[in-house]
Amino acid sequence: MIRRPLVLALASVLSVSTLLPGTAAAEDLLQTYELARTSDPQLSAAESSRLAVKEGAVQTRAAMLPQLDGSASFTRSRNYSRGELFTNADGTLSGGNTGSDTSTRGTQVRLNQMIYDHANITRHQSQKALSQASDFQLEAAGDSLITRTSAAYFNVLIALESLSAAEAAETALKKQFDYASKRLEVGLAPITDVHEARARANTILARNAVEDSYQALAELTGQPIHNIRGLPKDFQPSLPESRDSEGWVQTAIENNPSLRAKDLQVQSAEANVQTARAGHYPTLYLNGSYGDNTTWGDSSLLSGRVNRDVDGRDYGPSVGVTLAVPIFSGGATQSRVRQALANRDVASDELEQQKRALVRNTRNAYQTLVASVSEVEARRLALVSAQSAYDASQVGLEVGTRTVLDVLQNQNNLFVAQLEYARARYNHLQNRLLLEQAAGTLDVNTVQDVNRLLTADAEAQVQAGDLQR
Repeated sequence: MIRRPLVLALASVLSVSTLLPGTAAAEDLLQTYELARTSDPQLSAAESSRLAVKEGAVQTRAAMLPQLDGSASFTRSRNYSRGELFTNADGTLSGGNTGSDTSTRGTQVRLNQMIYDHANITRHQSQKALSQASDFQLEAAGDSLITRTSAAYFNVLIALESLSAAEAAETALKKQFDYASKRLEVGLAPITDVHEARARANTILARNAVEDSYQALAELTGQPIHNIRGLPKDFQPSLPESRDSEGWVQTAIENNPSLRAKDLQVQSAEANVQTARAGHYPTLYLNGSYGDNTTWGDSSLLSGRVNRDVDGRDYGPSVGVTLAVPIFSGGATQSRVRQALANRDVASDELEQQKRALVRNTRNAYQTLVASVSEVEARRLALVSAQSAYDASQVGLEVGTRTVLDVLQNQNNLFVAQLEYARARYNHLQNRLLLEQAAGTLDVNTVQDVNRLLTADAEAQVQAGDLQR
């Protein structure tokens, strides 16, 4: 799930144009997604988070492996003592005021190896579950990037369609105004002035929407995108597979990465309960060390009549085992067990809630996709009807059976029909991606399938590029 392998895989299925500094040469959804894959901060943060979580399993495993450390020391000491000086039977002196000046140098290597520590074992199991969960969380972040990129991409296309319709409406309105002015119809000019001002405002708003949608796409890719491709005029929507609603729900329960990640988090919480209970269990460790200590110096009577050297060395290995048996900890262990049980119950309830929400969302996504097929056709027929009504009003205006106001009303209806038809078509594609995301089957192959629909008509790309310029 790391970015670089996926980018290399994408490079094998498409050739990307050379990118100029500060400008992206992406033309279709797949190329735009590739740029977002390498630039999106949210996905990058998810990748870094995954790497951080995986280090937890490494650290808990390290706690069960040998722990080896070494130390070295050097000590210089001077000691003085007062006492009565007396002569022994053999003539030697004892007692009196004495002093010593010694130095000690020591080195030691210590080994500590776990033989049995149930807490360390269950901590490692918990972190392994979280490590696997992080893989699915990254997969979910990748799926989210696809739908976020497609939504931003389709919003640009919808905004371009809206701008095209607004400009066409403004041009037509100017023609109607000129026609009305020539006919000098009483009271008609002020009304057309109002409609013309409204048309200009619609065009300005549409241009702003186009600019903002391009900026939203650049927010994902990190650089401007130009010359995007759109759907052909003869696009016919269809369902991706002959799978019913329950089939999609079952697939989602089995494959949705967010749900699988939550299930692994529940397993981690269960392991944490065992870790807390391990506070009642004994631990057994193997201990070993090797030390080497050397001492040198002298000890003498302060009178100077006796002077004795102090030199010595002790070294060698030691080995043993340490058994620690917990007896009483003030109730802290029982408290940690209750806390871990509560956290596990929280994770279990969150898993159940997420599962129920996934079932609902998957069913809704499927029904929305099915409905969008009919909606596209209904919007197409509405557009045809609006176009016919507008053409008829134009002819009626020329022969005197319709007024300019009739033409303006039909023209506005045509504008709305064009926008809704465009929105319905791209919403259908987005709904398909959302269904695949819920089912856990969304990947780059799905993006390629949708992209083939977008690249089917080069005329759409040219139109989009012209509108953007």
